[in-house]
Amino acid sequence: MINILVTGASGQLGKTLNDVKLEYPKLDFVFLDSKQLDITDNLSIEKAFTLANFDFCINCAAYTNVEQSEKTPENAFKVNAEGVKNLALACKENNTTLIHISTDYVFDGKKSEPYTIEDTPNPINEYGKSKLAGEKYIQEILDRYYIIRTSWLYSKIHGKNFYKTILEKAKKGDLIKVTDRQIGCPTDTINLSKFILGLIINHSSKFGMFHYTDNKPLTWYGFALKILGSNKLDESTTLVKTNKYRSFAKRPKNSCLTTTLIE
Repeated sequence: MINILVTGASGQLGKTLNDVKLEYPKLDFVFLDSKQLDITDNLSIEKAFTLANFDFCINCAAYTNVEQSEKTPENAFKVNAEGVKNLALACKENNTTLIHISTDYVFDGKKSEPYTIEDTPNPINEYGKSKLAGEKYIQEILDRYYIIRTSWLYSKIHGKNFYKTILEKAKKGDLIKVTDRQIGCPTDTINLSKFILGLIINHSSKFGMFHYTDNKPLTWYGFALKILGSNKLDESTTLVKTNKYRSFAKRPKNSCLTTTLIE
């Protein structure tokens, strides 16, 4: 059996990994949420690593509030940078391969084409800066790691996200204003979960940086149309396109990523 520790187990990706685990009988999981494993607390991390000899740690723990990150960046850096550093050091000490989830927001969005792993990061908000700092800590500390950047992550079942918000508002008949000024690749947590576990099952020897998205570039408005259409809801009575986006934080205009193939 391959032993896997999953941090941030109460988030939408952590819960989805729990949902799909039965499809992977050769993998043995321990799921810990932030109350059980606080990655900003070294004692909490040490305790977690005594539960088993973990071959892999999938880090789903993150501070993901982009708006709040601008107002209190220290909270974002505490989790996304320093917390990741703590986890990387524990993985090194315990001979554990780290699989870390990062973001499209490490890029500035000025490129017209999807970003590849060869492109140079240049985050334009504090959230993106904190995630990039976490990536750098991993690269400095570990030799065996996978950093997986993804884009516009959503679950149809778990957590609070754009998909569920649009669906809930449409079912109530609320008027929904959605911007068409940003483009990204909405990514289902089920598909990302299977990509992550595929790296483990396929014994990929190519450590380093990966990009994974569902490879279907859409604006937020286009994504909203797709959500309503797939649920047979009438967008003409609820959905309004706008070129405005109320946001305290700057956001990349284009954050599409080119998926890295597993070797």
